[in-house]
Amino acid sequence: MRTALTDGRPLLERGGGALAILTFCAVLVFAILPMARLLVAAMVPGGTFGANALLAPFLSRAGQGAVIATLETATGSTLLALCLGSALALVLTTADVRGRQALTFLFVLSMLISPQVAAVAFLSLAGPSSPLLTTLGLAPEPGSVNPLLGRGGVILVMGLHHAPLVFIVLATGLKRVPRALIEAARIDGARPTRIMTTILLPILRPHLVGAALLAFVAGVGNFGIPAVLGLPVNYVTLPTLIYRRLSSFGPTIITDVAALGILVGALAGIGVIAGRFALRAPAILLEDDARLAPFWRLEHRRPVVEAVLWLVIAIVLILPGLGLLTTALVPSHGMPLTAATITFEHFVEILLRQQVTMRAFANSFVFAGASALFLALLSIPLAYALARRMPRLAGLISGLIEMPYALPGVVLAIACILLFLKPLPLIGHSLYATPWIILFGYASRFLAVVLKPVAAAMGQIDPLQEEAAALDGAGFWRRLKDIVAPSLLPAAAAGALLAFLFAFGELTVSALLWSAGTETIGVALYSFEEAGLASQAAAIGVVTVAIVAATMIVLDLLRSLLPEGILPWRV
Repeated sequence: MRTALTDGRPLLERGGGALAILTFCAVLVFAILPMARLLVAAMVPGGTFGANALLAPFLSRAGQGAVIATLETATGSTLLALCLGSALALVLTTADVRGRQALTFLFVLSMLISPQVAAVAFLSLAGPSSPLLTTLGLAPEPGSVNPLLGRGGVILVMGLHHAPLVFIVLATGLKRVPRALIEAARIDGARPTRIMTTILLPILRPHLVGAALLAFVAGVGNFGIPAVLGLPVNYVTLPTLIYRRLSSFGPTIITDVAALGILVGALAGIGVIAGRFALRAPAILLEDDARLAPFWRLEHRRPVVEAVLWLVIAIVLILPGLGLLTTALVPSHGMPLTAATITFEHFVEILLRQQVTMRAFANSFVFAGASALFLALLSIPLAYALARRMPRLAGLISGLIEMPYALPGVVLAIACILLFLKPLPLIGHSLYATPWIILFGYASRFLAVVLKPVAAAMGQIDPLQEEAAALDGAGFWRRLKDIVAPSLLPAAAAGALLAFLFAFGELTVSALLWSAGTETIGVALYSFEEAGLASQAAAIGVVTVAIVAATMIVLDLLRSLLPEGILPWRV
């Protein structure tokens, strides 16, 4: 029982009112204001409500086509992701597969690589100009169309890219299954296949629904894959339509893109809300020492199953990676890779000669690093305030903070443009077309990523430590500095690295917020691919993949310092 003061308040609620104010300000600035500004621009253009202006983009032929394309790609990719992700989750969690951790790491790596890099990698792998297929003598006839361009390619690549998301949700759910339940079934003579169909799948039904909805939301908001694989053949989804509209000019452009942004946000929001309800379904409680362990002994079938698993990894990561690498190592796209043609000229070009790419790499490091550091520092007082000062409001506040991350990045980018297009009050300066608007967009989008591990670590701090310090006369800020902050620093550092991981190659937000001099590496890669400079775009992609993989390895080495369940590849 907590010690109370003479006024009846718990001891740990003494002081810290500034943290409550800080929390409300953070939620207001990073979550509520951008979304509110988007709603106002779409529904009250010019200060008066205009239903016609709101509905006009949806009634146009381009708008209707984009809605259909978005639903097609989101639905098709979700089905593919659900089949692949759930199959791997069941096998890797229940079977005695060798190299399980390596397979999981590589599978999740394929998702953490930014979508536009994944799209460029698959585009480099297929088609008549593929250096890898040309080297192997398997390239299609010259002049034929790359089979990945268009609707089918977008669905395929997006489904493969989002399959690890389904895998993470289901693997996490499988870890909640009591080991005793499986052991009892085995004692009764149930085979592994029967255990899966009669025990695991019914228990996992809420997680299956939640995973499917999350994959659908990711498909609705995906910009990089439809931009690389769809726009060259005029296959336009809602995010790419918004990009095209913002690239043009007109008297109603702000209202149009705001209305389209609301539509994308509404489609994604329905999926997010439904997914939350699905994942809140009653679950079997699990004791800490009763985790599900692999129970399926594959015996003579193990080499075959392992070969199939590595084939999946080859399809989703290794082969596209080789396609990307070979494209970056040949003098021009379409040439075979031989000892005579191999060159590192494109890497030298993007890293040491091209001012645009050098600046883009520097900008991405600065923007991703600065926003990650800021969020790490902000997350410590926020996590403490939610746990100690306002536990009853923690669920609502966490939901608001997660909103910019859950909704498509293109919606957040439009909200940022509308919010900062005019000069700020008192300051008199606009953040639009400056680096600050990108930093704000990253901070708003990835605050939930950093806060999650810090909040989990905060839940592991025993309040008795703080109460003892308070009884010894330690004030609020002293307790926060000497007891709480040191305990939360490892989780804050891990959250910052995760945010850096997501932000470094990000394109969905920065594609609409960048201006001359503030290009990010995602924007540079897409610009090179759009300009037909496939080899240089591939070189950028290879460097980006290397940086993402290195960051994941650093996080994995620090896993012993982190709360359990934070690293998505350690499920």
